Amino acid sequence: MVERRHFSAFAFLAMAFLVVGLAGVFAGFAAPLPLHRAMAREAALDAALAASGSGDPQAALKVLAARLGDSAAALSGGDAASLPARIQAERIAMRGRFEMEAAALAFRLRLLIVLITLSAAAFGIVIAGARVQR
Repeated sequence: MVERRHFSAFAFLAMAFLVVGLAGVFAGFAAPLPLHRAMAREAALDAALAASGSGDPQAALKVLAARLGDSAAALSGGDAASLPARIQAERIAMRGRFEMEAAALAFRLRLLIVLITLSAAAFGIVIAGARVQR
């Protein structure tokens, strides 16, 4: 019976550390998201720059609006001659926004991993303490 309790406590402690590993896996998938979004936005801005030389750049921007996301508002309006300069300005602003987003996401992921690690460690200490008291 004592051997079974020891195995249960060990399995429980292993699950606590498994949760930390799963948080790390989640972080591994979430961390590159701002980079992927920035690359997609760069491609959309390149398409907008190519469309600036077309006959109706505003119509082309309307087609690209979904891909441009919040950058579409900065590019709409204004004259066609200033569109390349507005695209360049938006490219710089977009990079800044995604850099801040990446930093915020990195902070939240680190905080998540630290909190889960501390929770798992505390949980392990409680389980080990309960086992010693028996």
